[in-house]
Amino acid sequence: MNLDQSTYEIGKALSEAVNPGMEDALAARYDALVPGLSRMVVEVPYGKFYSRGVVDEKTRLLATVAALTAQGGQTRPQLKVNIASARAVGASREEVCEIIFQMTLYGGFPAMINAMNAAIEVFEAEDAG
Repeated sequence: MNLDQSTYEIGKALSEAVNPGMEDALAARYDALVPGLSRMVVEVPYGKFYSRGVVDEKTRLLATVAALTAQGGQTRPQLKVNIASARAVGASREEVCEIIFQMTLYGGFPAMINAMNAAIEVFEAEDAG
């Protein structure tokens, strides 16, 4: 982490690397209702948490996929974004699916099946694009 950079700048660089266009998409959807929400998402999780450098991006994103899977179906949109981001930083389909499968023990079979279906949609989009 470069101490001369603001947490926003650090977060912006990281968010663009793993999820290009995220801030603009959030701004277009939410900033009229909650001004600054998009910047806060970039600055806080990406600039203060995700950029700490203790674990690599692939590990962090696989942990995020695990947590979102265990939380269940209400996290489907975020799960798909994080599966795609994990793939973008080098996670294989097999790794993503194994992490999802392991969450059967913590979130149950319905959560695992829902997450596996989300992963399949991400993989199909990769194949189509």
